[in-house]
Parts: sequence; structure tokens; C-alpha cells
Amino acid sequence: MDFLYHNIHFIGAFGLMFIGLYMIAVKKNLIKKIIGLGFVETGINLFLIIIGYIKNGTAPIFSKAGLDPARMVDPVPQALVLTAIVINVAILALALGLAIRLYGHYKTLNVEKIRGLKW
Repeated sequence: MDFLYHNIHFIGAFGLMFIGLYMIAVKKNLIKKIIGLGFVETGINLFLIIIGYIKNGTAPIFSKAGLDPARMVDPVPQALVLTAIVINVAILALALGLAIRLYGHYKTLNVEKIRGLKW
């Protein structure tokens, strides 16, 4: 039980990733697949933030004398996640735009029906 309590953040991050992978692999609706992609991206971002977290850590700014550099939170994962969020929003917007175009052309969002149709 103690293991679960101390690693609940990792379990949540991997849970989001696995839910997203399930949605991408199993669901037939294109919008549900795009939502699954969002779950995977969120899980990865959460995992990166957890890696850089230090309990009772301080900001990585040397503003006071006597701060221990080992107790400072690593800013690199935070910067990576901020960049990844912007890229993920662009990817999701592009995917939703393509889904709208596919629906306008085929009148369905079912991936199996779209594969079977010809231009």
C-alpha cells in the first residue's frame, strides 16, 4: 500500500497514456481517436513534470544566500512540457481540421467505412 501511495503520480501518468493508447487502437470513430491522442500527450507531459519534481524543492533562482543547488527543481522538464503543450495543441487542431474535411467529403467519421470508400 505504501508503494501505491508514493507512486500514485506515476500510476496516473501511465494510466492516462494507456487509456489514450486503448482509444487510438480500439475505437472506430476518428474524433475518439483524436481524443485518445490528447490523453497520450497529457500523460507524457505529466510524466515529464513528475520526473523533474523534488519534494520541498525551491525555484532554480539564486536569490538568497545559502540555497542548496541539490534542492532546486530542474527547470528543463518544465520548459520541455511548455513547448510540448504548444506543439500538442497545433497537432490536435490539425487533426480536428482533417477530421472535419473527411466528414465533409465522406459524411462519416468511422475509419473502417472511410478505408472502404474510394474517391
